[in-house]
Amino acid sequence: MAEKIRILVGKPGLDGHDRGAKVIATAFRDAGFEVIYTGLHQTPEMIVEAAIQEDVDIVSISVLSGAHMTIFPRILELLREREASEIHVIGGGIIPPEDSEKLIAMGVGAIFGPGTPTGDAIAYVRNWWQKRAAGAQNA
Repeated sequence: MAEKIRILVGKPGLDGHDRGAKVIATAFRDAGFEVIYTGLHQTPEMIVEAAIQEDVDIVSISVLSGAHMTIFPRILELLREREASEIHVIGGGIIPPEDSEKLIAMGVGAIFGPGTPTGDAIAYVRNWWQKRAAGAQNA
């Protein structure tokens, strides 16, 4: 049996608007991924701890609060500190294109803005998974 992709969907900070996080979590689940949804008001520390405990492949973060330039770098830093930088980080929300570029340069895999079809995020995850599997086979 093929291994399932495990994704943690996190909703950090004080932002209480979780519809997008729930939509993407449901889309990922319906695509056959194992999904762990952490709920609202999570800290980066809580998200990273859950990601490690749940042995996820990807952390997907939803940020609408404007705190993306603090939250994403902190999650990346914590993953490195915990020697878990193999966990891929993606996200979405209200993030200006120039900030998306900076976050990707820091190590975030992809940023999906408002109105992005869920199929785009699913296709990204599947493509990333295939590349990771191919890299492991060539190692």
